[in-house]
Amino acid sequence: MKIFHTGDWHIGKLVNQVYMTEDQAYILEQLVELIAAEKPDVLIIAGDVYDRAIPPVEAIELLDRTLSRIVLDLNTPVLMVAGNHDSPDRLGFGSGILEARGLHIEGRLRPQIRRVTLRDAHGPVHFYLAPFAHPAEVRDVLGPAEVRDQNAAMQAILGQIQAEWNPAQRNVLVTHGFVRGLEEPELSESEKPLSYGEALGGIEYVDAALFDGFDYVALGHLHGPQRAGSDRIRYSGSLLKYSFSEVKQNKSLTVVTLGPKGDWQAELRPLQPLRDMRRIKGELAKLLDPAVSEAANRQDYLHVTLTDTGELWEPANQLRAVYPNFMSLELAGRDKASATGKNAATDGYKTKSKLEQFGEFYTAISGNVFDEPRRSLLQEVLQEIEHSERSA
Repeated sequence: MKIFHTGDWHIGKLVNQVYMTEDQAYILEQLVELIAAEKPDVLIIAGDVYDRAIPPVEAIELLDRTLSRIVLDLNTPVLMVAGNHDSPDRLGFGSGILEARGLHIEGRLRPQIRRVTLRDAHGPVHFYLAPFAHPAEVRDVLGPAEVRDQNAAMQAILGQIQAEWNPAQRNVLVTHGFVRGLEEPELSESEKPLSYGEALGGIEYVDAALFDGFDYVALGHLHGPQRAGSDRIRYSGSLLKYSFSEVKQNKSLTVVTLGPKGDWQAELRPLQPLRDMRRIKGELAKLLDPAVSEAANRQDYLHVTLTDTGELWEPANQLRAVYPNFMSLELAGRDKASATGKNAATDGYKTKSKLEQFGEFYTAISGNVFDEPRRSLLQEVLQEIEHSERSA
């Protein structure tokens, strides 16, 4: 059975005040063409289909057009789960009507984990769809009172699956979360922490050892294509680069082929974006020189580091005249606060949780220690806010 594994489409994404919808339409057209050419048995979308709970109209229309072509025109089943960016109810709306045509959407966790069974020459393949869910939601739905973090939440979910599965048959899990093995994961600035209380990589991570017994685990959340403790446990990565921390990542589609039980292989199909995301560095005059600018794609999204030591007159406007999709500017060797207009206290905010940011702000303003009672109280409030946002 041939499986196309994708995730983290983030349709409707806004990067540095630029909507990525045109770029997303371009890359999704490549995906449709690959499906038409290779005729996989199923397409997996492992969460973060949209970039936010209430996506713009253009994002909804793009997803509708893409899925209609894949499911109705190409007759390819689609298995999709909600990620932490998605609204479970909005993503899952109408899924019962569409299921008969091969579109299987699991937006919200349910007491019995949804199973979709497809067949090939070697027999059935059982796909278990486990959307992202906070520990509080897992406690409400599945019952274990001891579920306090994402690892325990996943243990409860897998317990439901393993209570009724046949381990002698082929079983595939589709889920969204931060799974870690022994190796250090590759992280990106565009990955939103799964919990308000922790930065990426804190108590939110799931131990890869929990997935022993699955023939393949299709993960979403991390934007770089990578394994998570095993070659059978993989992140497909996002279809596009969504931050300059991803400039070295080669975006791709993960193609998994399942043979008889225990026989499988995975390979990557590279994807070519409409506009790449790159970093360039040098003196302003040199970067504006036609001999330099014409040697590269001027249409790419750029982070520019200028090495000039003297005063510059409106460098951003000069750069934008040559590189129309120039996004951000850094002045090397100068004080970051004067170059960007931001206070030095905001350094590293993209990799810090909201709780960490507030704690630093509270201490800076009040002079008091952001102690554990204050931290616990704020964490409860933030989790309630996020739960309300996902339910809206």
